[in-house]
Amino acid sequence: MNAWSHAAGCVLLIASTAIHANTTEHTQQEEPKTLTEAEMLQQYQEYVEHLWQGMSPQQGRITLDGAGAVLEVPDDFYYLDSEDARVVLEDMWGNPPDQNTLGMLFPANYQPFDEQAWGVDIAYVEEGHVDDEDASSIDYSDLLSDMQDSLEEENKYRQEQDYPTIKLVGWAEQPHYDEQQHQLYWAKQLRFEDTEGDTLNYNIRKLGREGFLQMNFIAGMQSLPEINQRLDQVLAMSSFTDGNRYADFNPDTDHMAAYGIGGLIAGKVLAKTGFFAVALLLLKKFWFVIIAGVLAAGKTLFRKK
Repeated sequence: MNAWSHAAGCVLLIASTAIHANTTEHTQQEEPKTLTEAEMLQQYQEYVEHLWQGMSPQQGRITLDGAGAVLEVPDDFYYLDSEDARVVLEDMWGNPPDQNTLGMLFPANYQPFDEQAWGVDIAYVEEGHVDDEDASSIDYSDLLSDMQDSLEEENKYRQEQDYPTIKLVGWAEQPHYDEQQHQLYWAKQLRFEDTEGDTLNYNIRKLGREGFLQMNFIAGMQSLPEINQRLDQVLAMSSFTDGNRYADFNPDTDHMAAYGIGGLIAGKVLAKTGFFAVALLLLKKFWFVIIAGVLAAGKTLFRKK
């Protein structure tokens, strides 16, 4: 039995209890039914397939509202708009609500609930024009050490609050900045306390006139080779429109961001939501995959139409 099946079984056991508790007042004479692990997994599969049937995957030219950018989605990928993406993130994978999601990209050979599936969560951050002058002078080994030290300090607080600690194992992919395209990518390998397997935190930032596209891969470490193989294709899909490109910056009228390339990588831009909130989102199926099923079971199963 793999880790995903075990987690699904454990949490769906809670779900089956919730379903019984909710219906007891109407069926006082019924005995509670003990579901097997296979039945629990089947119940979850039916739930997510029902949600999937209500979605509208898109391909071709996609306008990212409010970002001044577009996507060109080829036949071997598909795009889910913000509404469908939130169903995936919140209802299928059980992550906290996030109003900032513009949409998600998936390889066409995966549905969001496939065990090996990975996706790219897309958002736009408008906090000013990011100066890239520091890109060529960053020592990424030193930056990694600084991030690991900061994480150790944060872990002390997490232990006091009974949250699991997080270890930054290292770079899964060392940061790379393309000065011509003004795009940055890097990947971190994270290890969560009491969790089997490491988590992949793979990030793309495409810089624009007064902000940047934030594209975060949500995947397990086992997907790293496939993501690296398809990275150039994902990078090529997005572009800013006329007037919103990096070169369109006007220093006389436009706002500058309070950080540079190093700040983007170190996560200073995430101060509002916290690095760990984002990291927990990236756990995807490893911790939270079935929690949405529990929540749905306590209300009305298959409530999406």
